[in-house]
Amino acid sequence: MDTSHEWGQLDGNISEGSPRPDSPAQSSAEEGGSGPSIQERAVELAQANRQLSAALAEMEAFTYSVSHDLRGPLRAINGFSQALLEDYGADLDEIGQDYLRRIQAASQRLSSLMDDLLALSRLGKEAVDREKVSLDGLAHEVMAELQAEGGTPEPEFIVQPSLDAWADPELIRLMLVNLLGNACKFTSRTPEPLIEVGRSADDPDTFFVRDNGVGFDPTYAHKLFLPFQRLHPRQEFEGNGVGLATVRRIVEKHDGQVRAEGKPGEGATIYFSLAPHRDS
Repeated sequence: MDTSHEWGQLDGNISEGSPRPDSPAQSSAEEGGSGPSIQERAVELAQANRQLSAALAEMEAFTYSVSHDLRGPLRAINGFSQALLEDYGADLDEIGQDYLRRIQAASQRLSSLMDDLLALSRLGKEAVDREKVSLDGLAHEVMAELQAEGGTPEPEFIVQPSLDAWADPELIRLMLVNLLGNACKFTSRTPEPLIEVGRSADDPDTFFVRDNGVGFDPTYAHKLFLPFQRLHPRQEFEGNGVGLATVRRIVEKHDGQVRAEGKPGEGATIYFSLAPHRDS
């Protein structure tokens, strides 16, 4: 739109009667006279920020309730079930004892689920303190800890050297605990389990964790990183379906992306990128 009639000569003087550059009329003129003004957009943005703050406050209140108010009843359920088994188990038949064991197992599973949910929610508040991190060194440390816990066959573990990244070491360790823990779990029934950690040949800021375990149907790959989404029955592999959601949250806090590739019976590969270091 030609606005030369609104402005003075090229010396910068404003013609009499023309709107000032910072006036609402000028903002509307620059937008062709349609759509909300800058002031209206500012009001909408302020309202959206208030709504977001209220939602976050509600989430914090829910988190507090989960972490404190619900733990007491869970402990009571688990404790009294155990007391019944110990003190009155002889008076119960096998079916009654089995019912109590199921109650205990369910309460313990719910407690574990709450722990994972709280850990996931706290990630949103975690500050990212980046420094130079050796992913290969952390991977070896985490795998040694997982193997010390036992319970799964020791896989062949291959880690590329010099996997340096600019990241928060504590968050990256947590991410590797989830990725390598999953890899160990899903290769536990593989005759010759193999787990690899490396860097993508196509992008130096993209890394991967690969295994030759049970894999997954790629049709449902989009569900892998959502909380409580499980592609394998709990009877086959334990877990609460929060691990990969935690991985996604950590990667996103590093301004990166995460994706998965796999096929049933042919293993899985999790790719994740971490934003490179930029000098300020």
